[in-house]
Amino acid sequence: MARPVKKTPDEWRKEILDAAHKLFASKGYEETSISDIMDMAGGAKGMFYRFFQSKEDIMHALGNQMFFENNPFDVIKERDDLNGLQKIKLLMDLNRSDVERNQLNVQAIPILKDPHILAAAVEENRRVLTPLWLELLEEGKKDGSIKSEYTKELSELLPLINFWLMPTVFPATEEELYHKYHFVMEVLDHMGLPIFDDKAVSFTEKFIADISDRRK
Repeated sequence: MARPVKKTPDEWRKEILDAAHKLFASKGYEETSISDIMDMAGGAKGMFYRFFQSKEDIMHALGNQMFFENNPFDVIKERDDLNGLQKIKLLMDLNRSDVERNQLNVQAIPILKDPHILAAAVEENRRVLTPLWLELLEEGKKDGSIKSEYTKELSELLPLINFWLMPTVFPATEEELYHKYHFVMEVLDHMGLPIFDDKAVSFTEKFIADISDRRK
């Protein structure tokens, strides 16, 4: 009788992440348990805790994995036919078209009520996204498509806007969320970053409606 193939730690971690991804997409984050994940991955529950501290931890890890596997900043970096502002608009289009990651982001909203998870998410955005935004903003400033003296400040602000729009972080009604979003549009436009077009407005309004529905 052949012995079962022993999996490496990397293989176990990948299979657990893959199982969580499938279950979050089919059942939803809140309806998925750690036992469900390990049943699909084919391992004991204790194996889960060798790699992740909690279900919230695996959600965070899954979000990072999905970002780095399909990093929109890498896609636009090589586009020599676009100026800095055009690259940012394309970046936003790519983010909007990533349906799976957007669905995961909606499911992650309730867990941001935990201050430790929120702090970790803010730090991760600051560490990863701020340098990427700064490089892009500086490129736009250099080629003249972005007319702002506040590229450093904008690079720090942009990764934080999504948190400000999360009702689990800053409680707000659906109407208040729409008002906050239009405030962001006006502020960025005034700061020399006119990046919101009709597609962006439509996408964000649908996002606000979706997260508002989840609270009802």
